[in-house]
Amino acid sequence: MQNLNFDLETLDELSGYDLRIIQPRHGYRFSVDPLLLADFAGVRNGESCVDLGTGCGVIALLLARLSGNCSVTGIEFQPAMFDIAARNVALNGLAERADIVQDDVISLKTRFPVDSFDLVVSNPPYRRPGTGKISPRAGRDEARHETSATLADFMAAAKYLVKPSGRICFIYHTCRLAELMAQAAQQKLAPLRLRMVHGNSSMDARMFMIELAKGRTGELKVEPPLMVRGEGSGYSDEKLRIYRLQRKDAEPQSRGDETP
Repeated sequence: MQNLNFDLETLDELSGYDLRIIQPRHGYRFSVDPLLLADFAGVRNGESCVDLGTGCGVIALLLARLSGNCSVTGIEFQPAMFDIAARNVALNGLAERADIVQDDVISLKTRFPVDSFDLVVSNPPYRRPGTGKISPRAGRDEARHETSATLADFMAAAKYLVKPSGRICFIYHTCRLAELMAQAAQQKLAPLRLRMVHGNSSMDARMFMIELAKGRTGELKVEPPLMVRGEGSGYSDEKLRIYRLQRKDAEPQSRGDETP
């Protein structure tokens, strides 16, 4: 099936979205973050969207499923992940509306005209070079650590690509919230919405989602926090809604790097 290498890859399902996702068996595997971001972004009918650092293409595929007539471009630098993302588009029958491009975030000005997209989304690498533990899994450090592009590069690319009337939505680690806000001010991007993501109500937030805009201003709206788990050991009602699961089907079939 789609030249799946069963020794090196797995085929996982997001049943609520009718998606099958090829992933590296031992490399970087997506977690809850892409689903949270796709839900937060709220793609609208007819929008043109781009996902910076698409990995296996899961965010691009989710956006295509969330809107029946949007178009989505996924940008991926790593050749192996680009190949997987392209196969995932074909596997899910979305080639007419989703496209995967192999390129570096810092080089996109040579490929796309300015103001090309209505919506830019990204789950950028969150660790600076030389920080955090080194993973034994090939590919995971490239996905988690800034290599060829920094947070500032991702934000600059998003600003270049988004239309003045459009939106930029990121999901990122809270340890770099202040840095992102400083970069937004420096690049004249207005923060419009902010939402913190917690494991549960007793845990500190480890992730945040933010909506930014260029060429316009507005007051920042801080939305209610999102809890991944409820008071017990199960998933929260909101996470079940995002995964499109019923309580009886509370464990998603996609088994990635669960965060938080």
